[in-house]
Order: sequence, then C-alpha cells, then structure tokens
Amino acid sequence: MCRLYGFRSSQRRKVECELIEAQNSLLRQSLGDATGQVHGDGWGLGHYEQHAPFLARQPSAASAGDAFRWASAKAFTTNAVAHVRHATVGQLRIDNTHPFQLDEWLFAHNGTLGAFALIKPRLLAGMSPEIRARPRGDTDSEHVFHYILSCLQRQPEQPLVAAVRRAVTDVRAWSREADAKAEMALNCVLTDGRRSVVQRLGRTLWSVQREYVHPCQVCGGALHVAEPVQADYRAVAFASEPITTDEDWVEAADGTLFAVDESLHVTRESL
Repeated sequence: MCRLYGFRSSQRRKVECELIEAQNSLLRQSLGDATGQVHGDGWGLGHYEQHAPFLARQPSAASAGDAFRWASAKAFTTNAVAHVRHATVGQLRIDNTHPFQLDEWLFAHNGTLGAFALIKPRLLAGMSPEIRARPRGDTDSEHVFHYILSCLQRQPEQPLVAAVRRAVTDVRAWSREADAKAEMALNCVLTDGRRSVVQRLGRTLWSVQREYVHPCQVCGGALHVAEPVQADYRAVAFASEPITTDEDWVEAADGTLFAVDESLHVTRESL
C-alpha cells in the first residue's frame, strides 16, 4: 500500500497546496488514508525543470520534519510525480523510495507483487544489459520500472502505452505462473516529462481533468500560475484518492491505462 499523485498541465503551476494543504492532500493521506492506513515509510517528489527531472526523496514519514513541505513549495512545474510509501517489499532506505529515476524518466508505484522473489530473475533477464545494471534498491517497483524501459528500448517506435502494456502483461503472466494466489497490484505513474502513462491495477485511482486553472480552495481562490493564464490552458491530475472536494474526481475502472501526450490530450484503454 502507498499513495501516489501525478500532475500534468500546459503551464507551470504550483503543486504545493495539493501535496500539503488541500482537504485530502498527499500529506494528509500519509497520516491516514480513507481506510485508516498510515503511509509513513518514505516520501518522494519528482518534477521537471527545463525538461530535466528534479528529485527529492527521504526514507522517513512525510510528516517528519519540514523536508516534504520544503520540496513541495519549490515545485513550480508542468509535470510532477509524488509518492508516500507504506513498505511491503524492500527495506526503508533512500534507494527504495519512490519516485524512481532513470535519465529523463520518473516512475512511482502503488501496489505489491507478492511473487516478486520468484519472478525477479525473469525481470532481470528481460532487461537490456545497460538497464539491468541500473537498479539501486531491492523493491519490486524499481525492477518493474526498469523492465518497462527495457520493453520500450527494444521497440522505441511503439507508443509508450504499448510498452507499459507489454511489460504489465508479462509481469501478470509470470506472477500467475509462479504463484497463482500471490497478490498482484500495480498502480503506477510513468513519465519522461513529455508523455505520461498512468495505470490502475489492484488499487484505487482517481482523476480530474481541468479545462481552466483550478482556484485553490485553501488559498482564497489563488490560481498559483505565474504567467498570464492561456486561453487553452489544460491540466490533468491523478491520485490514489481525490485531493480536492470542489472538483468532480472520477474513479478509474480497475485495469485502466491512461496515456497523456505532449498536448495534454488524455486517452484511456483497458489492459
């Protein structure tokens, strides 16, 4: 179990309030989600500055000290991925803390692969040699991330969503073969700063699409956009639970894949 958040917009926007101050901010969810589960085993926030990812992570509770607040306050971006961890696989250390980064890519996972120890050799064998050498931690999440990128590397011309589909299909098949009763939950956010894929599989996932800059409920209607707002402003947010209470968040069906392209056009399909 973890809680995650993904945000894309056509103009740079402050994300601090959705992470810290909103009615059901990621910080609030870390202290206790809709089921009462605490997610205090680590936090991470990745966002893009000048098309390059900037990553802050700590293997401690988001509520412990001010580091998560400070990192959130600095994130003024068109693309953010945030995560608070409830550890199921892997020790509490920085290398096991989400989001994970490889070059321009960021990835966060909410879920558990119960058969991970059994399928790990197959994941590693399916990675390209250069990618196989890159994992630093021992989580199921990081290994799935690197396997997805290997699938994309083998066929770089394919759509990003196709690479995710291929990787997840393999992981599901291997897990069922290894232990048909093992838990298989794989919600995730993957982005390279230009494109994103968000998936629901085995955990809750909600989304909201915005055709205007959402006025902040907790800041007296502030827009949190520095530039003059463009007429064609668009944004989309994904989260394990709805973050705000004045918007129509929609729960995704289990097994849904969302693809967000460079123009913020969102498509969805089933696994």
